[in-house]
Amino acid sequence: MSLTLTTAQSIIADALAAGQQQNFKPLTVVVLDAGGHVIAAARQDGASNNRFEIAQGKAYGALALGMGSRAIMERAEQQAYFIAAATATLGGRLIPVPGGVLVRDHDGSIQGAVGISGDSSDNDEAAASTAIKAAGLTAQVD
Repeated sequence: MSLTLTTAQSIIADALAAGQQQNFKPLTVVVLDAGGHVIAAARQDGASNNRFEIAQGKAYGALALGMGSRAIMERAEQQAYFIAAATATLGGRLIPVPGGVLVRDHDGSIQGAVGISGDSSDNDEAAASTAIKAAGLTAQVD
């Protein structure tokens, strides 16, 4: 099982709403299915260029390593060579900072990932987690 387009669009809408409520800078949100394929993405007016690639890299890295991008950042601090090698193996599609959140169902199975870029990494992660929870799913940041 994986995320549906309807759920992905709902996550995007809720993430953008959370960012607006908190006065975040313009966000770009990317939702991936469990296989790492883009289901849906949105970029708010005023978001800087290449935010899509950064958001996708946060989500893709989380899926590839089976942990939220916050945990990847912590691992990078301890094992920089491993993260550098993993980044190379993934063709550069790994952004080791918060904002890439795994999406799990009620049974704990990975359904996909959400990546957000645009504000601070902590705020990006908060918007993703809020939106995932609003969809009735579990957000895994670590």
